[in-house]
Amino acid sequence: MTVQMDMTLDQLAENFELLGDWDARFDYLIDLGRGLRPLAEAEHCEANRVHGCQAQVWLIMRRRADSEIIDITADSDAFIVKGLIAVLLMMYSGRSAAEILAIDGVAAMSRLGLDQHLSPTRKNGLFSMLKRIRQLATEIAAPHELTP
Repeated sequence: MTVQMDMTLDQLAENFELLGDWDARFDYLIDLGRGLRPLAEAEHCEANRVHGCQAQVWLIMRRRADSEIIDITADSDAFIVKGLIAVLLMMYSGRSAAEILAIDGVAAMSRLGLDQHLSPTRKNGLFSMLKRIRQLATEIAAPHELTP
């Protein structure tokens, strides 16, 4: 099973609204996380680790050959965090670096209500993942911008 990458933020927000209470929404997040493709054991390394998360999180961004599109894969040892990763992949994976950098991830998380319903440590971890995605997108975009 893989994360439903074609779900839009609007659809995700609508699904959250239909669920009503936050227990059901967290169950939904966990279900989304179960759909993540696991990383290979070798990818669970320090170079891919996202610092600032209470849980272990590994995130990889790769630009497709002969394309501007970036694919993101990520994993965690915590069920809720895997769900948050699934949401981030829906928002960011399959886009160009410029598109990734144009997305206001904090506003999107606020729209879903995640900024208000996550524990402080989970919220810090989420913001660390958002920061890492922006950092890697900037690094991927930088060499391309220098090419005439």
